[in-house]
Amino acid sequence: MNFAVATEPLELKSRIICFFQPFNIAKKQSFMHLIRGLQNLHPQFKGCALTIGNFDGVHLGHQAIIQHLQTKAETLHCPAGVMSFEPLPHEYFTHEQSSARLNRLREKFLALQSTRTDFLLCLKFNQQLAEMPADKFIEDILVKQLQVKYLLVGDDFRFGKGRAGDFKTLKQAGEKYGFEVEDTATQIHHHERISSTRIRDALNIGQLQLAAEMLGHPYNICGRVAHGDKRGRTIGFPTANLKLFHRNIPLSGVYAVTMEIAEQTVNGVANIGNRPTIDGINVQLEVHLFDFSDDIYGRHVCVNFKHKIREEIKFDSLDALQSQIHKDCDRAQEYFNQTD
Repeated sequence: MNFAVATEPLELKSRIICFFQPFNIAKKQSFMHLIRGLQNLHPQFKGCALTIGNFDGVHLGHQAIIQHLQTKAETLHCPAGVMSFEPLPHEYFTHEQSSARLNRLREKFLALQSTRTDFLLCLKFNQQLAEMPADKFIEDILVKQLQVKYLLVGDDFRFGKGRAGDFKTLKQAGEKYGFEVEDTATQIHHHERISSTRIRDALNIGQLQLAAEMLGHPYNICGRVAHGDKRGRTIGFPTANLKLFHRNIPLSGVYAVTMEIAEQTVNGVANIGNRPTIDGINVQLEVHLFDFSDDIYGRHVCVNFKHKIREEIKFDSLDALQSQIHKDCDRAQEYFNQTD
């Protein structure tokens, strides 16, 4: 069979809080609320402990921040929340020249959900927010609307028009308005700071193990299986095609991968790129699964990148491409045999 995976924007029902229950610190919710915009903020989340950032990748450094935030929230008997933005601020300012994103909003939400944080507040980063002075951001958003009790940010955190606001600004505001401000401890791996940029760099040069160590898991891309052009089956390699909604992708080439389908994990080989042999234009992910023929159309899956095999190249013919795919599959099988 030919499987095609297409990621999609968050469904409408996931965009606005649908379940309003009194917050009880003694009985933490088993799910996290996604709040799209301050207009959807429910009173149960006001008076919160909050952290602000891109949280791209939700790596081990981010996870340490959230763990500390949750500990503080329990002490203050209040909800713990994460504030992030769409698009990310650097994407708004740099447009097509922005750096590759590790995950889209849906993937970020799912990763944060596993931390048992109470809510993710996603603000639209637009001209109004970009031009908002730092003091107005503090007074209107943090104080009046969120009624923040505790704020956890990096000591290099900048915000407000012209990036005029910083950690010192927040400390002074905390003294004025009565909320506590604390900076985060840097997380180190191999004598260097864990960061989204460092993870992107590792993925770009094929150091998947290093990226996985900083993420706490293999780098993955998730989406829902849908029908594709069924081109792979014509050369004997049915594929799952992932249409990518990221502006930039932090990796490209051919990889040994695993695909998670509910409770099942299947090995395979994947190509991520624009398919130059068939004059492809858009970047997409194609996955050929080993010894697998189940009908998974409509199923949500995650593709985990385990080992890089080679760069994507253009072949003179489909026969040459088919021959190379056989070799790629053999190398991927060798990798999995060595790691079993």
